[in-house]
Amino acid sequence: MHTATYTLITGASSGLGKEFAIQCAALGRNLILIALPGGNCASIARNLAAEFGIKAEVFEFDLTDSLALQSHVEHIMTHFNVDFLINNAGMGGTSAIMDTSLERIDQIIQLNVRSTALITRLLIPHLLKNPKSYIMNISSMAAFTPIAYKTVYPASKAFISSFSLGLREEFAGTGLSVSVVYPGPIMTNSNTTRRIISQGLKGKMGLLSTPELAAIALRRTLLHDPVIIPGLMNRINHLLMNLLPLGMKLRIVSREVKKEIQYA
Repeated sequence: MHTATYTLITGASSGLGKEFAIQCAALGRNLILIALPGGNCASIARNLAAEFGIKAEVFEFDLTDSLALQSHVEHIMTHFNVDFLINNAGMGGTSAIMDTSLERIDQIIQLNVRSTALITRLLIPHLLKNPKSYIMNISSMAAFTPIAYKTVYPASKAFISSFSLGLREEFAGTGLSVSVVYPGPIMTNSNTTRRIISQGLKGKMGLLSTPELAAIALRRTLLHDPVIIPGLMNRINHLLMNLLPLGMKLRIVSREVKKEIQYA
């Protein structure tokens, strides 16, 4: 077994994934960064290695390509000791189902659901070889209710939630700890920023900066917390929404989300 341990982060070239990379490097953790080709992941890795004196490796491929995923992960397991998996890569969007292409639906399911399940299954035997290891899966507050005009996205995030909690129970008593994070709105790019702003005060409730969100998620994952809802307003919102009947909750959330369509 290789002595140096690594944190593997998917979707690491921008947004929350990039912030996880920065903060893990600051903690002295070696990195394996996975991202799509053509991004700036190699530059991020070089800068973090130089600044924090850690090792950083980059693998650029499409996670929705299951053959490429299996090949790269097997190579990683052969050459590196991964003790922390952060399944961050994901995609969504807002549109009426009839205006959503079959390709887009397939992409969301393949990235959010299939690739997360596959990479986790491949790495679990490897993770278990360490005395302590961690999986952090990024779900969403959207996992807690169905949402019209998103439909596939919250369903995919509900899968992440169920998958993560099932895994945690399955590996209770081992050295592997599984946590699931439910972020609220994140201004990771211009599209999501416009959609959040379009909702006014309601859209900004629970909004955390990316560094703050990443710091909470990392700290609580390393403390073995199973369920992580960053931000007081998000936790209050979750409690209040649980008091509402499903039909009412669905209508309220969907009405607000519908406002995003013009910015999608």
